[in-house]
Amino acid sequence: MNVLSLEEKLVVLSAMIEGNSIRSTERMTGVHRDTIMRLVTRTGEECARFLDTAVRGIRAQRVQADEIWTYVFKKQARILGSEALEVGDQYVFVGIDADTKLVISYLVGKRDARSTYYFMRDLRARVVTRIQLTTDGFKPYINAVEDNFGADVDFAQLVKVYGQPPQGMSGRGRYATGTFVTAIPTPRTGRPRASAISTSYVERQNLTMRMQMRRFTRLTNAFSKKLENLKAATALHFAHYNFVRIHQTLRITPAMAAGLTPQVWTLKDLLEAI
Repeated sequence: MNVLSLEEKLVVLSAMIEGNSIRSTERMTGVHRDTIMRLVTRTGEECARFLDTAVRGIRAQRVQADEIWTYVFKKQARILGSEALEVGDQYVFVGIDADTKLVISYLVGKRDARSTYYFMRDLRARVVTRIQLTTDGFKPYINAVEDNFGADVDFAQLVKVYGQPPQGMSGRGRYATGTFVTAIPTPRTGRPRASAISTSYVERQNLTMRMQMRRFTRLTNAFSKKLENLKAATALHFAHYNFVRIHQTLRITPAMAAGLTPQVWTLKDLLEAI
């Protein structure tokens, strides 16, 4: 049985956290890719349990929520009707504190009303203050927020409007996107402040995810083969982001800014905590 030392685990996990693929980490460390995947999966599952208990009682004021796309095994267009829900398009719902940059809640699932409801239920259970919540224009958020927060929230959606692709790009294939026209702040519940209706920070977190998790990088051959692998990698990323990674603007970790810990953790500290 191949048992890794603590130092080997730290090297492997550090490489994965910094956005390397499993095969490149195998080449750099000499650890077999199957061992790397088992380590990431086991550590990610432990990180998920740790985040579930550690990130609670959050005194946030402004929270932003968004979803980021990825897929498992194959893209949705190639899915047959009889295949399980664990394959095809998957989305990571993310809720971030705009002030401390702490990822308060996340959920991996389909982009539908059911996932949206459970994401909002989890977010509601972790905050202890009345928040101003901003989401994108995804319609299921309206009922999900009402069902879980009731009137105890100042909720708005930032509805983005897109036009036709730029001239000359319409024939460049499926990756040509429409031109951004405007974003319309749309109050839904309570009295959200217009100046705080924004999704900029959570969208920046989406970019961080694409940069630091190889399986989220677009237009590559890297993707999750199993849903459990995607969930484990996502949990590892958020545990590291909240407790270990020093935010460039804050100069401390989000967990410190939110009062969850008095000091910056190392990756070793995180492994010992979980």
